[in-house]
Amino acid sequence: MTTTHRARPVLRSDYQRSVAEYWNNEKDPVNLRLGDVDGLYHHHYGLGAYDPAVLDGPDEAVIAEMHRLETAQADVLLDHLGNVGPEDAVLDAGCGRGGTSIMANLRFGCYADGVTISEAQMEFANEQARRRGVSDKVRYHFRNMLDTGFEDGSRKAIWNNESTMYVDLHQLFAEHSRQLEIGGRYVTITGCYNDVTGGRSKAVSQIDQHYTCNIHPRSEYFKAMAANKLAPIAVIDLTADTIPYWELRQRSSVATGIEGPFLTAYREGSFHYLLIAADRIA
Repeated sequence: MTTTHRARPVLRSDYQRSVAEYWNNEKDPVNLRLGDVDGLYHHHYGLGAYDPAVLDGPDEAVIAEMHRLETAQADVLLDHLGNVGPEDAVLDAGCGRGGTSIMANLRFGCYADGVTISEAQMEFANEQARRRGVSDKVRYHFRNMLDTGFEDGSRKAIWNNESTMYVDLHQLFAEHSRQLEIGGRYVTITGCYNDVTGGRSKAVSQIDQHYTCNIHPRSEYFKAMAANKLAPIAVIDLTADTIPYWELRQRSSVATGIEGPFLTAYREGSFHYLLIAADRIA
């Protein structure tokens, strides 16, 4: 996993510094308690139906079930990465505490780099890789996903798992396109607002405010991909599949209050949960 020289600072705006500060200080039980189940720490949401029996059991059963749904979401993303092998290198852009990178290594045996603008997340994730004995192939870096320093064409696959809403999509996809080999695969799972209904709904705006992010319209993803040599090969609407996760989370001990806006936005159709897979073309 080679890199080019990096001279520019990682954090380049007041907004980026505020986002980094948020995640450096974040110790939300919804991320930590769920990860404690098996040592895979996610910073994304879940997919699939939950077992209603957990609601009649101890709180730990609900936590474990939520974690299962979040891990299932990461598996769906990895299912779309294409033909990745043990000698290939992949990139987890906006890696959080690193769970998806470790899952990629476990599945493919590949080299995996994660980048985050949170030094606290980077240190936490590297410690998890060391504990699992995979730090020779899974590494996390304090870097900006808009300018990682990795070499041109060095990645077989790149993904964003619910992290695109923190950056400009044209800048992001230009950087991903630079790093992907020809024929390499890009995958994102993301929430995006529905252009058909107009601008951001009240519920989507509440989500933005809660996470200090800037949710993009659905159409902007495809415009930015087309401008940066990324040709979509699969677009999957996961909205209906993620609603049960939010219903369960709303009834859990780790509910944060943002569950209501998510459920409202999904049910009213102003917000979509999409998987987009695209190939890097010449």
